Order: sequence, then C-alpha cells, then structure tokens
Amino acid sequence: MVEASHSGARQTLSALYQAAYTTAHPSTCLPPYLPPIPANGRIIIIGGGKGSAAMAVATEQHYIATGEADKISGLISTRHGFGLPTKIIEILEAGHPVPDAQSIEGAKRAIALAQSAGPNDLVLCLLSGGASAIWSAPVAGVSFEAKQQLTKQLLKSGAPISEMNCVRKHLSNIKGGKLAAAAHPARLLTLAISDVPGDHPDEIGSGPTVADRSTLADARAVLARWNVTPSPEIAAALNDANNETLKAGDPKLSNSDYKIVAAPKASIEAAAKIARDLGYRVEILGDSLEGEAREVAKAHASMALDAKRRGDKVAIMSGGELTVTVRGNGSGGPNQEYALGLAIALDGADGICGLAGDTDGIDGGGGNAGDPAGAYVFPDTLRRAASQNRNAANFLANNDSTGFFGPLDDLILCGPTQTNVNDFRVILID
Repeated sequence: MVEASHSGARQTLSALYQAAYTTAHPSTCLPPYLPPIPANGRIIIIGGGKGSAAMAVATEQHYIATGEADKISGLISTRHGFGLPTKIIEILEAGHPVPDAQSIEGAKRAIALAQSAGPNDLVLCLLSGGASAIWSAPVAGVSFEAKQQLTKQLLKSGAPISEMNCVRKHLSNIKGGKLAAAAHPARLLTLAISDVPGDHPDEIGSGPTVADRSTLADARAVLARWNVTPSPEIAAALNDANNETLKAGDPKLSNSDYKIVAAPKASIEAAAKIARDLGYRVEILGDSLEGEAREVAKAHASMALDAKRRGDKVAIMSGGELTVTVRGNGSGGPNQEYALGLAIALDGADGICGLAGDTDGIDGGGGNAGDPAGAYVFPDTLRRAASQNRNAANFLANNDSTGFFGPLDDLILCGPTQTNVNDFRVILID
C-alpha cells in the first residue's frame, strides 16, 4: 500500500501530469483554428486518432454556437473506449494498437467522404496520434490479417514509432498523402494534434494528407534493421512501385493545408510552469526522446542522482515516445517499463520521486480503455515490493511492469484523456 508520506509527492506529480494533457485537450486548443463555412458550400468532417472524438465534440459545439450546424457533417474514427456522445458527427470506434475490422470500415468511409466533396466544399480532417492503426486500408494484394500480423511484429521489435509508420504508410491506401488525393480537387484542411518526435506532419497518423519524405526502400530497410521477416504478400507490396506514397510537389496535394493545434512542447511547458512555481529548477531534456525505455530510465536516474549529490532542487522533464523490446510475457507499456527501470536504477535514493505516463491515458497493455497510463516511483518502491517478495529485476526481465506496480497501488489509472501528445516523464529531486 502507498504510505501517507507519499501523498504530497503523489499530488504534485499528478498535477504536473494533468497539466501536460489538459493543455492539449481539443476543447482548449482546437476552436481557434476552426475555419469558416465556405460560401455556397459545406464542411465535410473526417478524422482519426485517439483525440479525434473530443476534436469532433469541440467542432460540433463551435458550429452549433455560430448557428451553422446544418452546414457540417462527417465521420470520426477513434480507439475503442474513446468514443464520446455527439449530435452531428458520427463516431466509429476501432482497434489500437493493432487494427481490426472497424479500422478498415472507418478508413473506407473516410476515403468515400473525401471523394464526395464538391467544388464549393471544404474537407476538414481532424487528426491525432493513433490514426495509423485506427485507419487501416491495405493496398491491393495485402490481406488484413497480414497487416495485423506485421503490426504485432513491429510492436514487439523495439522499432521507434516513426519507423513503424514508415512501413505502414507504404501498405496503405489512406496514409502517405493518399487521403488528400481522394479529396482533390476539393479544398482540404487538416488540424492535427502532434504525438511524434519533431512534430513532422508526415509522421502524425502516418501523414494521410501530406507529402511523405520516406520511400518504399526506406520501409524495406526498417524491416531489415529490426529483423522483421514479412509475409510474402507484404514483401511483394513493398517492392511494388504502385504503392509509393505521394511526394512534395504532387498536384494532388495542391489544395491541402495543414496546421498543428497542439504539440508535446507546449504540454511540457505547462507542467514546467507549475514546477517552477513550487520552487523547482526545471531541466527539460526535450519533447522528442526515443530509445529503449529501460535504458533511457537508467540514464535519467544517473542525472537525478547527480542532482541529489549537488543538493539541487530540480524537476527533470521529458517527452517523446520510448520503445520496449518484448522478450517476456508480462503486461505493461513503455511508460511503466521506464518507471520500473527508473526505480531499479535509483535503488531507493531518498528525496527522489518520479512519474511516467502516456498523455492519452493508456500505456501499452491489452489495448483496453481501462489499461494504466503509466506509473509512479517513490524512494521506497523497491522496499515495499520486497516486503511482498516481489523482485523488481525479475519483473523487468519479464516485461511485466503492470504486474510490478499494480499491487503497490502505484499505477496511474485515469482512463482516456481524449488527447494525445505523446509521453510525459518527470523526476523530482528535493
């Protein structure tokens, strides 16, 4: 059980985490970017991602308030368990991180809606992280089952999300600018919440409405680099020039505009302001960190221990998306594995606590809306575990961070936050 002495630290860590994700909630960040209704036309709304349902709600409320609700319609695809009640825009729930039949249904209908736009219409794409799995439209010759299996292989390989998406967009009829091609020649505006390192538009949701910098050759190289052996149909598709994505200068992208409405950097800054007000010096390591979760945790623990030796009151913060190379059969995600690696590396050092959480409210696990978002680390984490005969190193070896933190009541259980600006990590040294 959690000791009373942790209540203050837990509250502070929770406040920082909540600041990170609430700053990027669509109700806050989206309305200033919503476009006017086109003259003699309508707005056709399509979208995908873990934050897209809340984006749809904010969009509806905006046009209802302006008295123009009769000029909008559309369909949004989000993750199972992330749906919200709407009045105009239809919400479809689909699989994530592994696509399911609803992922195909949502992608097909989004393409059809984009193609239905007339010369006076505007296609509004509401995009957030997670769309890569939530929208699945396999290219000719690739079965849905083969694409599912490839996704599972990539998730276990340790490949960073940017490289996973490089492969997936070259096997898709909606990613890599192909949704923009479906809307052409109608005007298209994409409003996106970024969850990728560097905020590159062609990586957010695998860039369905923008030019792609990667190539088929890059996708093949990713599979080779991470020792992923594709099925014959996947291999054939990645050697077919017809499956190349749209590139800069393609005329089918000429009427497409793109704006990022929320990004990880602003979320970290919102948390940093609170920490500074509490007297911490804030050290931000960046909003686009990548790497193996347990190794990054070890490096961050070293920084924290150095700060403790200096007597520094500091908050070390970072964003980005870490990866886990799965070798065991436990449950968890990169944030929980980072937290477990951090606890081991800190080895009970006094005056240091931490948190790692996914800003969408779900960190790996079984892909369910009730999965943990991450975990807390306190100075006595290892001691409390040992009192239950739980060896942290064994749990880490089995990739079972959920199993480790659950009995300690140190999991973050908040449910879907309705946004997604990647992971948020903080270590407090006091």
